Amino acid sequence: MTSVLEAALLADVAAELGEAPAWDAEREVLSWVDILAGRVHVTSAGGEELRRYDVGHAVGAALPAADGGFLLADARGFTRLAEDGAAEDVLDLLASTPGIRFNDAKCDPAGRAFAGSVAEDSAPVGRLYRLDGGPEATPVLSGLTMANGLGWSPDARTMWFADSARPCVTGYAYDLESGVLGAVESVIELQETGGVPDGLCVDDDGCVWVALWDGGAVHRYAPDGRLDSVVRLPVQQVTSCTFGGADRSTLFITTSCWEMAPQQRRMQPGAGGIFVVETGTTGPAATPWRDSEHDKSRKADDGRSHVG
Repeated sequence: MTSVLEAALLADVAAELGEAPAWDAEREVLSWVDILAGRVHVTSAGGEELRRYDVGHAVGAALPAADGGFLLADARGFTRLAEDGAAEDVLDLLASTPGIRFNDAKCDPAGRAFAGSVAEDSAPVGRLYRLDGGPEATPVLSGLTMANGLGWSPDARTMWFADSARPCVTGYAYDLESGVLGAVESVIELQETGGVPDGLCVDDDGCVWVALWDGGAVHRYAPDGRLDSVVRLPVQQVTSCTFGGADRSTLFITTSCWEMAPQQRRMQPGAGGIFVVETGTTGPAATPWRDSEHDKSRKADDGRSHVG
């Protein structure tokens, strides 16, 4: 029997396109981005904004870094963002391809960064990249329309991925030692929803939690595709989710108020806010990005700028 949970509004932040929530267990904070506004937010477990960085261009995800700050997957490519706001290019992969930006990103359990690109005109030219040493970006999937949610099974043998153009989440065989994707092993077909798959996360039981854009919900699916739980929200544009909090049982959910008419905003006053629900299960915190190639002897201000 499918259980039904109700999410509560934690922070009424009215993000235009809130996305990519990540729980930093070491610092006990939630980071997330407002993609089109070009902002990175750092929020307490109680919803208080602790820091905000204005990047100046679209930013699809801010991955906590093992040595502090973040790895941004943004409109230019990959960027390091220090806690003091210092920004340093890692790889300007997308700088020469206007109209294409990164849309979501996540680290695998070994700390490798994966990021998916999307074209502003929705052409099926997106790719999922793995950031390797060098640095260089290795394409692992291509022909994507809206590269979105990523997550790994507890044993790291399956990588789950969603292209929002398809009403499903695909599970690929995964080799953690090499970071290489294998064949498609399973497909979760979305059930009982008018929405499309957006961001996702995987809990400690191996179940996949999928945010449903225009669906007003997050669905929990067993690895065999069975719909196990539904989290209902009072807003339609649900974008992503992650586990966090002191015992990692709280599901933090980002939403959007993008292109909503005034009447829709009045009917959905929490749109763009951060929502939470106690799930009765647990999930992993974000794995920090580990940059083994970064030269620690580089001067702090060498080739850097600051964002507000």
